[in-house]
Amino acid sequence: MGKQKREICHPELGPGRQLVDTHCHLDLDSYRDDLETVLMRAASVGVSRIVTVGIDLESSRRAVALAGSHPGISAAVGVHPHHAGTFDAGVLVDLETLSRQPKVVALGEIGLDLHYDFSPFNQQLECFSRQLELARTLRLPVIIHDRDAHKEVLEILQGAGPLPGGGVMHCFSGDVILAEAVMALGYYVSIPGVVTFKKAIMLQGAVRQVPLDRLLLETDGPYLAPEPRRGRRNEPALMMFTAARVAELKEISLNDLAEATSANAARLFNLSPEELRVDSSAL
Repeated sequence: MGKQKREICHPELGPGRQLVDTHCHLDLDSYRDDLETVLMRAASVGVSRIVTVGIDLESSRRAVALAGSHPGISAAVGVHPHHAGTFDAGVLVDLETLSRQPKVVALGEIGLDLHYDFSPFNQQLECFSRQLELARTLRLPVIIHDRDAHKEVLEILQGAGPLPGGGVMHCFSGDVILAEAVMALGYYVSIPGVVTFKKAIMLQGAVRQVPLDRLLLETDGPYLAPEPRRGRRNEPALMMFTAARVAELKEISLNDLAEATSANAARLFNLSPEELRVDSSAL
């Protein structure tokens, strides 16, 4: 007889505790066939709020539409560095219009990506800088994408100075020194499922050092599913595994982590307490 597959226990929050997935891409095709089921699973484990994040103009429009049709979803709008080649003055005008929609809580995701060569660096710089200016004008927080571009992103953020709406380093992949530098500018540090990977030593070290009041949690779904679901489609319900690992690294309870990170998300994205208290039908 073959080995019986070991059942994996899902971490559980205590009564009244909830989490906020501060970065997911619910508009992508990965969720097209079962989005409502995905949202129900999230709510059933206590992921009470999701920020769905645009990556170009059309994606941003879809994010705004999702937020408009689901009370538990907020939207961020922006042009990702991969799509910087599509960015122009007309796109910026359209983003500003979208940004004024009631459930848009941030501009993003924006930034630089030197891992892939999908857009020339000069186009990425222009796209990033113009959207930072828009965020300053609108007093919205920014969601920063930084892949293999720590030095360049930090220089731009330091040059821009603290923004009135603040921001978050999405899917943080740097060390403690980078975390301290961006926190000095008023940014939060958002932890993805990568923190559960055995080889993520540097990220785990950063999590231990970042103050609890500067931490956020995210899936970056459908990407980067945490252990023990690594390699599968990621979704908001799986953020529970990420939260459990972060709580372990911080040497606090899962409930205390949930309370702190939800409060941080509410501050950054201007979510009212009522918006965080939703039932399984509200997403």
